[in-house]
Amino acid sequence: MSSDSSAAKQSTKAPLRLPLHWLGAAPFAIFVLLFLIMPTMRIVIGAFQTPDGGFTLDNIRGLFTTSIMSAYWISIKISIASALLGCLIGFSVAAAVVLGGLPKWIRGPLLTFSGVASNFAGVPLAFAFLATLGPVGLVTVFLKTQLGIDLRALGFNILSFWGLTVTYLFFQIPLMILIITPALDGLKREWREAAQILGATNAQYWRMVAFPILLPSFLGTLALLFANAFGAVATAIALTGSSLSIVPILLFAQIRGDVLGNPHLGYALAFGMIVVTGIANTIYIWLRARSERWLK
Repeated sequence: MSSDSSAAKQSTKAPLRLPLHWLGAAPFAIFVLLFLIMPTMRIVIGAFQTPDGGFTLDNIRGLFTTSIMSAYWISIKISIASALLGCLIGFSVAAAVVLGGLPKWIRGPLLTFSGVASNFAGVPLAFAFLATLGPVGLVTVFLKTQLGIDLRALGFNILSFWGLTVTYLFFQIPLMILIITPALDGLKREWREAAQILGATNAQYWRMVAFPILLPSFLGTLALLFANAFGAVATAIALTGSSLSIVPILLFAQIRGDVLGNPHLGYALAFGMIVVTGIANTIYIWLRARSERWLK
């Protein structure tokens, strides 16, 4: 009896412990819930609603009109072009710093600048490129007056497809550098030495050893850069306005409250962007996981 009573007393005295180890993650969870999950669910629900709140598929059908499909196609082409150029240029810069003969002190400032530039977008970025490569921009005027090169006569316009693509490269290239540098650091010296012992040239080492290992990281970053460009809204609106019909600009026109605007069609446009960027990010996560198996 005494043992049973003492055990009962101990059980009643045992304090209820809260899972305090989750307390540190609570602010992040609240932030994600309020500013990511709930707005996303609002967009998804609104894409299938009428102004009265009823269920409809008309908003989704509206995405397949000629003008909207053309806007999606232009956005996809800009995203592919900026992602490909960003990957190629960023990979070349990162390889030169990590594996090339550049001084080691360059790496720190380069990665610091890349961390800042990869998040530099919106109105400041649009203004910077207009002031540099716009019709009366610094570089445009200098080339025309000093070297006799007229960018407008050559077909370049900052408010065009290639103008927006070049603008996107300002944050695409640094993002590629930040992501691919750890992958280049993961290439073990023993792999190169083993290839050289077996008689492989430098080109054969890259083609048969290094590049297959880096390929998942490269393709994954390509998918991430595509999603990054496809979802860029502020830069495109601030730079081109209504002169270039891409999805973010159409989305802005639908939800800004004009008499011709249709907020629920805007929700459908945003829902389509979520699907496209979601697929791209899923590909990135899958390829990133594959590359980490080799680089561990």
